Amino acid sequence: MFYKTYGKGQRLYLAFHGWAGDHREFAAIAARLPDDACWVSVDLPGYGDSPAPPAWNIEAITEQLSFELSDLLDKHDDITLVGFCSGVVLGIELARKRPNSIKRMVMIDPFAFLPWYFKIFTLGEFGRRAYASTFMSPAGRKITDSILSSMQTSDADFTGAFVEADHELIQNYLRLFATLNGRQVFSGFEIDVEIALGEKTFGAVKKSVRQIQEQWPDARVHELSRTGHLPLVKGARKLRRIIFGG
Repeated sequence: MFYKTYGKGQRLYLAFHGWAGDHREFAAIAARLPDDACWVSVDLPGYGDSPAPPAWNIEAITEQLSFELSDLLDKHDDITLVGFCSGVVLGIELARKRPNSIKRMVMIDPFAFLPWYFKIFTLGEFGRRAYASTFMSPAGRKITDSILSSMQTSDADFTGAFVEADHELIQNYLRLFATLNGRQVFSGFEIDVEIALGEKTFGAVKKSVRQIQEQWPDARVHELSRTGHLPLVKGARKLRRIIFGG
């Protein structure tokens, strides 16, 4: 499995990207690390140079992550897992499998469920056509960005990740996430949780945060002013404080 390592510190931060991204999503955060930090940005199964999952279910993908990252996980006993968007779901499943090493989770603009405006892309041939018209053509991406402009920041291009994306892979992940129940995903075990969300993000993210707080009422929630669903660039300074402290 491909991952990029930044820093040589003893404190390990393992970062999982969202369904339309890759390990590069965290570059702005990883560019400036505390001396004691080691940051590992992972290409999730199927993305970049990482092998595709053996099956499209959450158990197979979690098992693959646990196996492929075992060398890293076995060397540390106090890991912070940083998940963005849908990467939070895979992070939680890995933390559930590795409770002795993953002790803290930072959730950045998390989705606990797939909202209807993404779930529509999973509805057979109609969904495939809707996805293609929205994300696979320059005109569709331009229209989508225009519609979402009210919640996006000036340096965040919502559809930019789709220009060179593996669209079949993304649709497979969307179909997987459409089957998950957020309350079940986030139940059944304890972990230290911090949440960061954009002030202008999707309503579904804000609803997801409320669901997550039902499971972890002590979770610390940070709202990032003047950011939308893509806070990893404009909100990088604030996110670094949340992730690393100080």
